[in-house]
Parts: sequence; C-alpha cells; structure tokens
Amino acid sequence: MSPTPRTFSHIGLSVPDVDAAVDFYRDVLGFYTIMKPTDISEDDTDIGRMCSDVFGQGWRKIRIAHMATADRVGIEIFEFDGNRPPKDNLDFRTHGTFHFAIQDPDVEGLLARIVAAGGKQRMPIREYFPGEKPYRMVYVEDPFGVVFELYSHSYELTYSAGAYD
Repeated sequence: MSPTPRTFSHIGLSVPDVDAAVDFYRDVLGFYTIMKPTDISEDDTDIGRMCSDVFGQGWRKIRIAHMATADRVGIEIFEFDGNRPPKDNLDFRTHGTFHFAIQDPDVEGLLARIVAAGGKQRMPIREYFPGEKPYRMVYVEDPFGVVFELYSHSYELTYSAGAYD
C-alpha cells in the first residue's frame, strides 16, 4: 500500500539581507510575515544548540524570519554570517533543491512586479498548450539571486493534462 501524500510545510532560503528579502516577499509576492527578522547566535540556548545540530560548529550567527503563503506554506528566510552568492544560482546538475514555484493567474503582472523590484526574468513566458489551454510559466530570480518559477495554474492541473505530449 502506498503512503498517503504529505503536505508541504516550508522551504528555507538563504539570502544576503533578510530584512530586504522580507520586504520583497511581502510587498511583491504578498506573503505574510509570521515572525519578523530575529538574531540567533551560536550559544547554549535551545535554538543555538538546534542550529549547531544542523549547521555544525562555527556558524556564529544568523538572522532568520518566517513567512507564509496564502495556502499556509512556510518560507523560512536565513541571512548567514559570512554569506556569499553561489557560483551558479541555477546549478541544475548538482543534486538538491534548485527552485520552487509560485502560482498566480496573472503571471505577466507578477513578473512585471518582480522585475520592477529588482528581480530578473530568466526566460520568455511559455505556454504548455498554446492555443488550447491558458497554462503559462516563466522562471525568474528574486533580487537576491534565488531562482523560482511562476505558474498560472495549479501543478496538478498543468501536468495531469499531459504537458509534454
């Protein structure tokens, strides 16, 4: 018997400036701030020990904020001490997470707001079923180099229709 599908809880993003990222994700994407940016230090507090369990010794300090989407998916935003941009912010051949997706029926409008706020459009807007269905998508970057995708329709609706046929 197959397991029951789980719900998605949250994704963690590393950015160079947590305060600016909170402003972007709130003002451009409409996410809710559920915990404002907070300083955490490598110390003997519960949260300090928890971070050391994850990051190992020597992480020193982080700033962290928690946000949520309209459908209750969490966005955990980290500003690590000594952070640096990746050599390739879409290293798709390296195993691990390389993007997430946001759904908005007005892909064009949201794309314009992202670009106006300092983000980038990585490709032209593409249609999955040109002339047949209005399913659109585009890859973008936030102003901090985090790559994500915009979808006009739900994931299940887009792919259950055989998007690659």
